[in-house]
Amino acid sequence: MSSLSVALGLRGAPLAAGNIPNYGPALLGFHFVFAYGILSSRTLKQWYGLDHNESPRYDLAKYGDAAVASGKITQKQLDMLKRNESAHANAVENYALFVGAVSMATFAGVDRTLINRAGLTYTVARVAYGIVYILIDHPRWSQIRGVTWWIGNCSCLYLLYKGAARLNQF
Repeated sequence: MSSLSVALGLRGAPLAAGNIPNYGPALLGFHFVFAYGILSSRTLKQWYGLDHNESPRYDLAKYGDAAVASGKITQKQLDMLKRNESAHANAVENYALFVGAVSMATFAGVDRTLINRAGLTYTVARVAYGIVYILIDHPRWSQIRGVTWWIGNCSCLYLLYKGAARLNQF
C-alpha cells in the first residue's frame, strides 16, 4: 500500500505509477458524512434543547427567539445555531460539485496524484470553512470563510479542467 506522500505525488512511488491509489471515492464518502452528518444542525439543536423532529427545518425560525426570550439560550448561541444551519446547507449544496469533479477526473483518467491533491485541498478547505462559518461571528475574520470556499471550489474547477483536457486529447 502506498503512503499518503506517494499518493499525493510528493515522493516517488516505489512501484509502478499505476499502483498509486485514487483516494477520490474515500473522500466522497467522507464529505457525504461531513455534509449530512457532522455539519448537521440537529446535533447542536438537540444539545440546546431546540430540536423538534416533526419539523426540524423550522426549529430556529419557530422556536429560536422564544428560547432566547425565555433564557434557555443566548442570542449569541442562537446566531451560532443559525450559522451552523447555513454551513450545513452550503456543504450539502457544494457536495454535488465535488462529486462531479472527482467523478469526471477519475473517469477521464486524470493522474491519480492530481485527483488526490485536489481532493485533499478540497477537504482541508471545506473543514476549515465549516469551522470558520460556525465559530466566527466577527465581520472581518468571517472573510476567511469566503477564502476557504473559493479554495475548495477552485480545486473542483481544477479537476473539471483536467478532466476536460484529458477527454479532449487527440
